[in-house]
Amino acid sequence: MLLGQVKLTIVSDGVFWLDGGAHFGIVPRVLWEPLIVPDDRHRVPMGLNCLLIESAGKRILVDTGLGDRLSAKRREMLNLERDRGLVGALEQVAVAAEDIDIVINTHLHADHCGGNTHLNEHRQAVPTFPRAEYWIQRLEWADARYPNERTKGTYFSENLVPLEEHGQLRLLYGDTPVTEEVRCMVTRGHTRAHQSVVIRSQGQTAIYLGDVAPWKENIERLAWTPAGDVEPLDTIETKRALQQWALEEEVLLIFEHDPRITAGYLRQHGDKLEVEPVNLE
Repeated sequence: MLLGQVKLTIVSDGVFWLDGGAHFGIVPRVLWEPLIVPDDRHRVPMGLNCLLIESAGKRILVDTGLGDRLSAKRREMLNLERDRGLVGALEQVAVAAEDIDIVINTHLHADHCGGNTHLNEHRQAVPTFPRAEYWIQRLEWADARYPNERTKGTYFSENLVPLEEHGQLRLLYGDTPVTEEVRCMVTRGHTRAHQSVVIRSQGQTAIYLGDVAPWKENIERLAWTPAGDVEPLDTIETKRALQQWALEEEVLLIFEHDPRITAGYLRQHGDKLEVEPVNLE
């Protein structure tokens, strides 16, 4: 779709399945199960909706999914479903890996940056997008390079180190403009330096939320925060500000993990907030 003069395209790396308790956190199953029925292993589907932004002559890719270096055990655990993967999805819209100018990682959990690298003919991890500069918040990079007992299961060096080794890493220090129409905005909570991507053009605004609100319910309901949020109380306050902004300025919300809708506008209906879905085609 066009947002003003900016072209936005969802490029999917597939769907994986995550434990329902991990996604919904402290929300009891009796409340979330009417929204989506889990499988026989208590998992719910999670989209890998990456975003291609074409602005000011730049092709900008936001997040890179799980990538193609997963072990058979991990693929089975995640029940990963995909037709062609992220690079194949880009090729479907006539964009090659070599055409990407900038990759923005909202954060460095493996389902958001696993496609940063791939294995070359020598079985070495190298950047998937050979011309791209990878934009990552400095604090997020530090947390990922020195994980703790809780985070080491999702921060993997093979997704990160090759970017630095090949001179393709750019570390950010807070909110940062990308083009005149695109900027990175820190949305703290899921991680200490999680960032979302804001697009503004010709009076229209959109935000790619990343994991500050993976599904529409996460922005409709402040208390619904995933178990993986390292600072859930900060997530609530970040979402509170985003809710107000989205309502006041008619901001298009783009969801990274929602398997049912990829985008929509937040609407007030009495004392409830609901996302009105929009087709990005």
